[in-house]
Amino acid sequence: MIEPPPAQPLDPGLFRDPDCGGSPAQPIRVGGKWTAMVLRCLQDGAPRRFTELRVPLHWITPKVLTETLRTMERDGFLTRTVHDENPPRVEYALTALGRSLIGPLDTACDWARAHAPEISEARTAYEGAGPVA
Repeated sequence: MIEPPPAQPLDPGLFRDPDCGGSPAQPIRVGGKWTAMVLRCLQDGAPRRFTELRVPLHWITPKVLTETLRTMERDGFLTRTVHDENPPRVEYALTALGRSLIGPLDTACDWARAHAPEISEARTAYEGAGPVA
C-alpha cells in the first residue's frame, strides 16, 4: 500500500481572494438550499408571480421562499418588479447574472444523475453504520 504524503498545514488565507482586497471569496456561495429550484422555475425567461412559484415549490414554506427570493435579489440573480395596481402585482425574473447560472446548474444536475447510484450506496452504507462516536 502506498502511503499518502504527510499533510501540510492549511493556509489560513486559503479562501481569500487577493484581487478583492483580501475579502473572503463569496462567488463560491451561489445561494441557499432552494436557489437552484427557483432558478429552474424562472429559466424560461417569463416573469413569475410568487403564487406561480409556489405551485412547483409547494413543499417550501412561504416564509422560506420569500427569504430565498430576497437573497437571490440581493445577490443580483433576479429582479423583483412591483406593478402599480390594486392589489399590487409583484413579479420575479432572472437577471443576466442569474441566467448565467443555468449552464453550471445543468452540469451539476448531469453530474448528480451520473453518480446517483454511488450517492445512494454511500448514504445507505452511512445510515447502516449508525451514529459516529
